Amino acid sequence: MNPTAEDRVPVLVVGGSLVGLSASLFLGRLGVRHLLVEKHADTSRHPRGRGNNVRTMELFRVAGAEARIREAASVLADNHGILQARSLTGDDQEWLFKEIDPGGGLARISPSAWCLCSQNDLEPVLVRCAREHGGDLRFSTELSSFEQDAHGVRATLRNRETGEVTTVHADYLIAADGPRSPVRERLGIGQTGPGDLFHNVSITFRAPQLADVVGDRRFIACYLTDPEADGALLPVDNKADWVFHAPWHPESGETLEDFTDERCIEHIRRATGVPGMAVEITGKAPWHAAERVAERYAAGRVFLAGDSAHEMSPTGAFGSNTGIQDAHNIAWKLAAVLNGSAGPELLATYEAERQPVARETSARASARSAEHSHPGYSPAPGAGGGRQRGVLTVALGYCYPQGAVVGADPGLPVVPDQLRLTGEPGTRAPHMWVRAGGERRSTLDLYETSFVLLTGSEGEMWRTAAKGAIQQFSLALDCYQVGTGPNDDLVPEDGVDWAEKHGTTSEGAVLVRPDGFVAWRAEGRVADPEAALRQVLTALLCRS
Repeated sequence: MNPTAEDRVPVLVVGGSLVGLSASLFLGRLGVRHLLVEKHADTSRHPRGRGNNVRTMELFRVAGAEARIREAASVLADNHGILQARSLTGDDQEWLFKEIDPGGGLARISPSAWCLCSQNDLEPVLVRCAREHGGDLRFSTELSSFEQDAHGVRATLRNRETGEVTTVHADYLIAADGPRSPVRERLGIGQTGPGDLFHNVSITFRAPQLADVVGDRRFIACYLTDPEADGALLPVDNKADWVFHAPWHPESGETLEDFTDERCIEHIRRATGVPGMAVEITGKAPWHAAERVAERYAAGRVFLAGDSAHEMSPTGAFGSNTGIQDAHNIAWKLAAVLNGSAGPELLATYEAERQPVARETSARASARSAEHSHPGYSPAPGAGGGRQRGVLTVALGYCYPQGAVVGADPGLPVVPDQLRLTGEPGTRAPHMWVRAGGERRSTLDLYETSFVLLTGSEGEMWRTAAKGAIQQFSLALDCYQVGTGPNDDLVPEDGVDWAEKHGTTSEGAVLVRPDGFVAWRAEGRVADPEAALRQVLTALLCRS
């Protein structure tokens, strides 16, 4: 779409970093026309934000981007674990954990795995994928102002290269414009939480000699703890290019100008334990760790996502992943409202579901920074929990006790102590491998553009109910019978009992949302499946 004096678009996305680009990809996959604007001229050039957790990779898998992302991340494919050491050359060294997935147990619950892909490598992949699915992405374009009414959002955009001003009329706006979000400020939405935690300067540098010192220790990050030169060392290519996060104390009057090349070089040499090592500084970028969550995630037709909605300590890489999952949640809901299958009240469930997740996750991220003694962080006494406690439950096991779900236990913890993916409403649907027409698929691959109703070989009545719901609600709803019978659509591998795995019986059914979360479950036979499904969908879709 070429720039014009007046544009009309269903969704305007403000911010073209990881979260905004992910929103563009997800919206495009759902057939939602949209415009994304980003004030910077290009994607990030600084290697940061590299940890993509298993849930995020599941979303990228379903969106058709996982293979490309893993290719872009191939140089770090063999890096695992977090090392803590006084220096790289001394004896005082300890692995905080050595493997992300020790024993390979993750394969039993997900078709995907963690992926180390730095932001500067990931964002170009997302740009290409988003544009392939119709995303109109305009860099060097900033949001100058906006106003909204009951019918939509009117935004003024300015091209920072040409000065050209464009007016865009959008039905909805997603603000993925970062922790200092001008959109959030304009809406007057406050934040809660402890606030700033610590500050670092991220230093990129070249030091070919360092590869010999590191040897075969293929870590994700190494926390170097020399009191005179602490920091975090991260590999970029395991050879010559590296990143060092040095503590920065602006509260004590320290400025960015104090981080001269000479100071940074000496700091890196001492921290690594390699005096005289040849170091070439190639870049510096400040960053701030904080724990804050927006008091509201929406105001009228404007929705906050990513850092505009929540800030988290970087330990565990929860922040960017939570933001990408925000984008996935709001995308399917906007699509449902825009195509008329859902009432606008569905959009209120975005905050109801995602804000509690952010609160719990940000607290866990701060606790992990304390557990790992992250350089520059001086937590309150007693902060932090048991080592590695709840990492997978935060990444994959978060729940929606309330929102667009029916029958969820309101007492269900948002982040449980133990991972339970057993088909309960409000949880991510279980993964299992099935065969469909000779093709091997994960059940998670079914969940993207439609609701999905799973039932067993004896569930023909549910298929009939689904057909009725499609006609009544004008809804994209796919129904699959799972089993080994001649009329079954999906055949489980390895004799897995789909009903047992989903907490139901062969005569029951499980309704899964487009984002892969269980919306409702019938644990056994019901007297009138069509009436039951109709009642559930009326509630889920906010239809009168």
